[in-house]
Amino acid sequence: MLSPKRTKFRKQQRGRMKGKALRGNKVSFGDFALQALEPCWITSRQIEAGRRAMTRYARRGGKLWIRIFPDKPVTMRAADTRMGSGKGSPEYWVAVVKPGKILYEMKGVSEAVARAAMRIASYKMPIKTQFVVKP
Repeated sequence: MLSPKRTKFRKQQRGRMKGKALRGNKVSFGDFALQALEPCWITSRQIEAGRRAMTRYARRGGKLWIRIFPDKPVTMRAADTRMGSGKGSPEYWVAVVKPGKILYEMKGVSEAVARAAMRIASYKMPIKTQFVVKP
């Protein structure tokens, strides 16, 4: 699963997901892409599940790019803990995704195969997505 090798700080504030994606909203590397239509946090497990589904369907054909990286730690308090006593410890990593962000890109396969692979990957995502072809 994806996670940063090291970070400047162990814990981060939650922040907010305002507006549309300004960067990473165009198909750059491949010919076909999966684009987010809603804002959300996508966990490293969900990213990996989508990647596995696509590579399995394409049967090692073509090339796949993952355009998001989980660099935000999400903390959780231990169960049965009273209020106070500080912030919890980091449990998992998420990628902050805004509408318009490209999640995956594919090249070297036909459009039909890419579309089917992306559809399977979209089922693994917690948001609505759309299939995009490079103009």
